[in-house]
Formats: sequence, structure tokens, C-alpha cells
Amino acid sequence: MPDLSSFPIAQRWPAAHPDRLQLYAAPTPNGVKVSIMLEEVGLTYEPHFVDISMNESKDPAFVSLNPNGRIPAIIDPHGPGGMPIGVWESGAILVYLAEKSGKLMPMRPERRFDTLAWVFFQVSAIGPMFGQLGLFVRWGGKASEDRRPLQRFADESKRLLGVLDRQLEGRDWIVDDYSIADVATLGWVNALVTSYDAGGLLEFESFSNISAWLKRGLARPAVQRGLRIPERPA
Repeated sequence: MPDLSSFPIAQRWPAAHPDRLQLYAAPTPNGVKVSIMLEEVGLTYEPHFVDISMNESKDPAFVSLNPNGRIPAIIDPHGPGGMPIGVWESGAILVYLAEKSGKLMPMRPERRFDTLAWVFFQVSAIGPMFGQLGLFVRWGGKASEDRRPLQRFADESKRLLGVLDRQLEGRDWIVDDYSIADVATLGWVNALVTSYDAGGLLEFESFSNISAWLKRGLARPAVQRGLRIPERPA
């Protein structure tokens, strides 16, 4: 049986199945990247809900694994050389799981690096910009009397949607075959039209390639399961 006792996070969120990959997350656009990936590739895992509304990701036990204090993070009890390993940052976790499973990452070098570029595009541009837009549309930022930040984030979000829409022209998925590029991006685009309710503001339906791609992605059973993991307590 793997020994996770050296990880403080495993003491704060005890593992009922320490032989399984441990996921520490919440069903947010960043968190569901990993749960969708795990559902897609079929690795056995145990999810732990980290309540970010209660600042649990700032708990010293969580920060001991992710110094940035953000979800998600994982522990693989069967890491390289058979030893447990902790991995943080959602993009790095997707790459790790793709390499571990041998799935959702192209083998050809040119396709591999194209896929990685689109993952980094999501991590560096789509996630931060869509997240700030959501703040000003739905949460604390919406009370601001200064409308310039909202306009800035809306304009840049539309620009990014344009980049993605052009990439999807004539393609079912971002880099030909379904990959971690799609896994990284689906939750964020879905959030725009669901929890952020920003579809009208961004004229989302005008991005027909993205709309079709999102429908294809949401039709995948693994995506539907992953969007609800970890389950929020009742």
C-alpha cells in the first residue's frame, strides 16, 4: 500500500484509497480540467473537495503541495519509479496525466508542440481573462461604478474567442484530434455561457465554430461527469 504520510495535504484530506491517484479540487473551470481528463483517460482516482469559498486552498497543508495556493493539485501514489509524486498547476497536471496514460497527446512532435501551445494559450490568456470577466459580470466586480475594467475584459475575451474560432474553422477539435488542448479549454468556454452568463455580452453565438465545438465537447460522457467532480457538499 502506498505511503502518503509525507504529504501534509493527505493528512488534511485523508485518503480512503491511498493506492489511487488523489485529486484536490473544486468544480471550477480550472478544477474540472483535471477531473475531465481523469474521466477521459480512465485512471482510477479519489477526489477531495477543496472549498475555495472558505479559503481552504490557502490552508498550510494545501500550500505545502501547491505553493501558489490554487486548485487543482494531485498526488500520484504510483509516480515515476513507483514513488509518490505531487503535481500542481492545471496545465502541468494535464501534461503529466497525458504522459502517464499515453492518451490525449499526439505522438508526432509537430502535433505535440501545437497541442502544448494551445494548452498554454488557455492557461496564459483564456483562463485569466475569462475569469476576470466573470468577476465583473457576476460577482464582486459588478458593483464597480467604473465600467472600464468590464469593457477591457469583455473586449479581450471577444478577441480571444476570435482566435479560437479561427483555429476551429474546418476542425472538430482544436488540434485535429481531441486532446488536452480541448480538455483545458472546454470548462472555461462553458463557464462563459453558464455560470458567468456572459454569452449575450460577448455575442457568443456569432462564434459558430466555437459553439459547435462546445456542443461536441459537452456531448462527451466523460466531460459531463468531470464537470461535476469533486461534488460540492450538500
